[in-house]
Amino acid sequence: MKGRSRRLIAAATTTLALTAAVSLAPLPDEPSAHAAGSGPCDIYASGNTPCVAAHSTTRALYGNYNGPLYQVRRSSDNTTRDIGVLSVGGVADAAAQDSFCGTAACLITVIYDQSGRGNHLTQAPPGTWKGPEPGGWDKLADAKAAPVTVGGQKAYGVFISPGTGYRNNKTNGVATGDQPEGIYAVVDGQHYNQWCCFDYGNAQTNNAADSPAIMETVYFGSSKQWGYGDGPGPWVMADLEWGLFSGVNPKYNRNPTINHRFVTAIVKGESNHWAIRGGNAQSGGLSTMFDGPRPNGYHPMKKQGAILLGIGGDNSVTGAGTFFEGVLTSGYPTNATEDAVQANITAAGYTPAASQPGVQIVGSQSGRCVDAPATTNGTQVQLADCQSADRQRFTYTADKRLQVYGNKCLDANGQGTTNGTQVIIWDCHGGANQQWNVNSNGTISGVQSGLCLDANGAGTAAGTKLILWSCHGGTNQQWTMRG
Repeated sequence: MKGRSRRLIAAATTTLALTAAVSLAPLPDEPSAHAAGSGPCDIYASGNTPCVAAHSTTRALYGNYNGPLYQVRRSSDNTTRDIGVLSVGGVADAAAQDSFCGTAACLITVIYDQSGRGNHLTQAPPGTWKGPEPGGWDKLADAKAAPVTVGGQKAYGVFISPGTGYRNNKTNGVATGDQPEGIYAVVDGQHYNQWCCFDYGNAQTNNAADSPAIMETVYFGSSKQWGYGDGPGPWVMADLEWGLFSGVNPKYNRNPTINHRFVTAIVKGESNHWAIRGGNAQSGGLSTMFDGPRPNGYHPMKKQGAILLGIGGDNSVTGAGTFFEGVLTSGYPTNATEDAVQANITAAGYTPAASQPGVQIVGSQSGRCVDAPATTNGTQVQLADCQSADRQRFTYTADKRLQVYGNKCLDANGQGTTNGTQVIIWDCHGGANQQWNVNSNGTISGVQSGLCLDANGAGTAAGTKLILWSCHGGTNQQWTMRG
């Protein structure tokens, strides 16, 4: 999603022309409804608003689901493995991922649709905006980057860093035109940014922002470029194309900031009526942030029925967030149905991952954490918002290594000893360019170079790269180790 200026860009850009094949009739292989409470999609079915897409890397969303939740690909040999559930209707088998990936990097290649309609999510293709991969495709999520605990069992979410995205432009059963639908997502309430667009839901099929009202998704973040609410954010809003909306008005509506550790975010719409709801995914009920008519120019809706995750409708790739589960329904769910779904979510028992090894290295100037955004050798470390994730957990060893991901070490690139040398991660080998002094004055200096770990250009923004520089005692060279 981007504004009218991006419409002009889209008009001059060759885009994918894909047609969504949709049908709202039930399919024979769609899981049958169980008693309310057995899974979110069972509850929606009992409310006559069945799921037409159900995605989660953490748990089954039907009480009788026993298939794969997602697929991972191992970097060492490019083989793949489906990750299923520990038991029918249960939590993801994270141990299977851990065993398969080992110390190698793994990416999430497919997020399977549990509804039986085949609306799986895979790597997003380019649109008006290009992703960072060859051909303009988006990145795939690091399968290890978002550990979480569900019902006391380890699981992994989908960590969306800028440039990461999933999409399906040829779906089955997803609402089109002005047809009614409901959408919910459970997300990490502490992982977000102010850019466009960490979305999940119904989008256009050509990856271009060429009209308003062609998409309807949940958005979570603190963007104020289009819509926003009270306080600093983040907010649950809707991406309807040509605008994020927090209510009927463009720009400001009295949509409250919502910043629980885990957030349930809901957007639902029918003819000239829609609503935003949200709540704490760990406890309590849902609040209704907005319930009323469509914004001017958004009735009737012209939804096209694609599904996306982590990106805007035109493949805007600057958003960030972590997704755990979500669905799209056929029909407009009642508040009572959603309240029952919320009770199911809170009963699932989302909690932060069990205590992780190592410490976070926090910049005194920026308040942000040293972050290794990928497990690949040569990845330059950077500043990022602090989160409970393996990529920000460093173990300081007896031989002065700063070790991350279990087998990678903070490394002076090319054994460099000059100002501006990139600080990267590399397989641990014990060399002097991987040894660091953690000093009492808050600096971290390389044993080989004597230079200090430095936020380049005294930058404080997320994404600021870290380098080596002559030690000068500035706050961009001061760090705190936090457990």
